[in-house]
Amino acid sequence: MARHRIIVLLAAGLLTVAAAAPAARSVPLPDDFAPEGIAVGEDATFFVGSLWDGDIYRGDLRTGKGSLLVDTANRQAVGLKVQDRDDRPDRLWVAGGLTGRVFVYNARTGAGVADIRVANPGAALLNDLVVTEDAVYVTDSFTPQLFVVPLRGSGRIGTPRTLPVTGPAADSGGTFPGLNGIEATRSGERLIVNNTVLGGLYTVDPETGASEQVDLPDGAINPGVADGLLLQGRTLWVVENATNRLVRLRLAADLSSGVVAEVVDNDDVGGLFRVPTTVARHGDDLALVNARFDLGLPPPFGQGAPAGTDYDVVVLHR
Repeated sequence: MARHRIIVLLAAGLLTVAAAAPAARSVPLPDDFAPEGIAVGEDATFFVGSLWDGDIYRGDLRTGKGSLLVDTANRQAVGLKVQDRDDRPDRLWVAGGLTGRVFVYNARTGAGVADIRVANPGAALLNDLVVTEDAVYVTDSFTPQLFVVPLRGSGRIGTPRTLPVTGPAADSGGTFPGLNGIEATRSGERLIVNNTVLGGLYTVDPETGASEQVDLPDGAINPGVADGLLLQGRTLWVVENATNRLVRLRLAADLSSGVVAEVVDNDDVGGLFRVPTTVARHGDDLALVNARFDLGLPPPFGQGAPAGTDYDVVVLHR
């Protein structure tokens, strides 16, 4: 009788896990687009940037329809964030990769708002960024440092500065890729970054750059594959690109530690993950963009994917 009860309970547990698997669907992007970053704005509008030339594609997560918002050249688009403020049109902030520049666009019209040089071309890899009330913080995957773009009243953009990161987040010895994804608490008093090489998660003081490691169970994040981050209260989503995984962490109130609450792997989404790199949220949906780096890294790190390669955004309903 006891054995029978255990079997029933185990079966019920397995059924619960199966039922918790997210519903997943694909939203197509233009062929040969070579995306990396994704952001979500008003309604179900999403934005994806191109590593090839810096183009920005805008689409609708519900209908799957979209078109180019920004058609440009000689630029790169890596991490993206939408700055939604009541006192001005939405701004789309774009980390410019090897260009050493941060680009800002009107998210509604695609018009250029600002072109901010924070480093010499090729001297830094501007990878991801986060927008707080007072500043925009950009990670550099070459050097343990952040680029800080102050935000003034009435939408004015201040003079950028460099913020060296010290402590355990900087301990990868300059090995590429270092600092990658970045998020901020609601108050903006703490930043959260990951270091891809180390496979670690860290808090960073936005004033001093001092970092502290977030204590996680062994194997919570795999070294070499941690990419984009998404923070929702004390829940942190971590995208692992080459392992095709999305890890949900539950952080302590003081951000000093965390536990693995869920892992979404490729089997859970019917094989739709094809090297996802970043994640954004719309309501109960998560949107991840497939970069397909397994087919080839973009120049100058590789020859890129073959001509005609298709790309997409994977939408998970939570």
